[in-house]
Amino acid sequence: MRVGLALACALLLTSVTAFAEPAPELRLLSEHPVEGMRGGNLSGLAQCGKDLWTISDRDDDQIYRLKTGDTVWQAETVHIDVPPVPDSGLPWGLRSRTWAAAFVRGGDLDFEGITCDSAGNRYLVSESHAAVLQVPVVGPVSWLKISPMLVREARASGMLLHFNALFEGLAINPAGDQLWLAAERERRGLLTIKRQQTVWDCDGGCVLLSEAGMEMQPAQFDKAKAVSRDFADLSLFNGKLFTLERNAFQICRRDATTAKVERCWSFARDALQDGRQYPQAYGLAEALVVDAEGAWIGIDNNDGARDDGEIRPIVWRFAAPEGGWSARP
Repeated sequence: MRVGLALACALLLTSVTAFAEPAPELRLLSEHPVEGMRGGNLSGLAQCGKDLWTISDRDDDQIYRLKTGDTVWQAETVHIDVPPVPDSGLPWGLRSRTWAAAFVRGGDLDFEGITCDSAGNRYLVSESHAAVLQVPVVGPVSWLKISPMLVREARASGMLLHFNALFEGLAINPAGDQLWLAAERERRGLLTIKRQQTVWDCDGGCVLLSEAGMEMQPAQFDKAKAVSRDFADLSLFNGKLFTLERNAFQICRRDATTAKVERCWSFARDALQDGRQYPQAYGLAEALVVDAEGAWIGIDNNDGARDDGEIRPIVWRFAAPEGGWSARP
């Protein structure tokens, strides 16, 4: 009994120590206000070849190519003709609240993530409809045919139960035949589907992770408090899945098969300096692209000004951590 108790205490101490160890801080290299987004509300980023693309959760009929290089970036509009949305299996109650919200604020499709395969095809996730739109390099725009098992398994695991807390980000492999999706919060989670002939379906199971719980906002955050764990976006790099964890102000590297956390990095130190904070009660980072040299993080400021008066959406460039993204703790 004493041996067992001692072992349990040792394990608990190890767990608490590991949890309390602060994540290493990423270094901010530059920040870029974005002009030209009709709806504002930058909600996703994707690197397609040499081009950065973004979306607004208020725009249903256009996406944006970012003209980079200067301090201020210009968003160039690319029109898309979106066909009717297929039924994903979401219940009527959630769909009716989506309709009401779109009537008030605009953006029925509520695009919350964008990603690209190696061929340059772009994929957008609609949070309000739990659906994925493909925007090919050439040819008509179309919705992916996704098995209803995706939504069923997600809801059975406690995800996709609350309005405005559905799919918040996505990533695709270079071959364009496997997708990962992030459920935002209460519960947050990671799911994956694979292309099987004409239908995207679960390969065994869809759910890689379903997680509840609260975590503290960084100490630098104004009136920091415990908030729901969340995911805001995904990026696939070198076979690893990187999650943007908005309220914790961190990026975490995860195993793409199990979703197990391998290492996390914080961006709170530079993101929460004086002048860069927003008078909103939660994190606003909504978009992530990870590459060999660093990470792009996009801010959806909900049309609100930050402390220095900047009201445009922002994209930050952070340097890769010392030793690269594959470095061990």
